[in-house]
Amino acid sequence: WLLVEGLYLHNLLVLVVFSERSYFMLYICIGWGAPVLFMAPWVAVKYTYESDQCWTININMGYWWIIRSSVLLAITINFLIFMRIIQILLSKMRAHQMRYTDYRLRLARSTLTLIPLLGIHEVVFALVTDETAMGTLRLVKLFFDLFIGSFQGMLVAVLYCFLNGEV
Repeated sequence: WLLVEGLYLHNLLVLVVFSERSYFMLYICIGWGAPVLFMAPWVAVKYTYESDQCWTININMGYWWIIRSSVLLAITINFLIFMRIIQILLSKMRAHQMRYTDYRLRLARSTLTLIPLLGIHEVVFALVTDETAMGTLRLVKLFFDLFIGSFQGMLVAVLYCFLNGEV
């Protein structure tokens, strides 16, 4: 759903003229439909080759790359959306001819808000898998994922629910 949030924010900034309701079904299809494209082959492979306790043990960790590829694809697309949103915000701030320190501070604040909102923090440990991370790296990855993940949920709740005048 982070990808859908990224697409929503991007379309909110870029497609200002069009109504957001016309994209609602597309967002739902991407949010619920895209994971099926990766889960169905994974379930078929697990059922075919590891049907004995297929949900509790992983004999061949290569099968997890079916799921990891979707995660890496979503992280990559969200990172590109993040860069585009930062570019749009920077151009809008410069267009309003704000003082140098003002727009730098606002851009920094916007960037720090967008990082957990779009899941950009996932880029840091995208290729570090649970089976390759050992010792301190595993603990750092676990702490980082848990801390930012919980902060991300709180940020989404505050921005989309508590600060939204329509809710």
